[in-house]
Amino acid sequence: MAPFVAGLELRGIRSVGVDLPKRRAEDAVSAWRAAVPDGPGSAVGGHSYGGRVASLAAAEPGTDYAALILFSYPLHPPGAPERTDARIAHWPRITCPVLLLSGESDPFARLDLLRAAAPLLSGAELVTYPRLGHGLTPVLDDALDRAAAFLRAIEG
Repeated sequence: MAPFVAGLELRGIRSVGVDLPKRRAEDAVSAWRAAVPDGPGSAVGGHSYGGRVASLAAAEPGTDYAALILFSYPLHPPGAPERTDARIAHWPRITCPVLLLSGESDPFARLDLLRAAAPLLSGAELVTYPRLGHGLTPVLDDALDRAAAFLRAIEG
């Protein structure tokens, strides 16, 4: 997340990276919640696994985040699109605005499934990048510009 954090900081968005334990995303939510402040002034997100953990935390009852940004959300394991439903079952419980940024050739998120799932999120905006896989490094400046604009729009 270092390039994401540094890039957001350059855009005037205070950002902090979180070291998460390497285990099932559901089991890492308590570590996330211990490290990340909850409240209407906090926007959260992450890349891949970190985004999944952030989304699970955002779906917990009583959580009040201003926004959620999901960079390359792992909708399913590569080659296992049938596991999508399990990875998005919590999405309807997320009440904050959500920005999804994903490569159109991401093996962790088949584009047709991602487009079908996005409406499960309240106020979701989906941005996709042609010919891009799971990493957003080739379009990082654009992705971070979009993330910063999204956060500024939410602040009003």
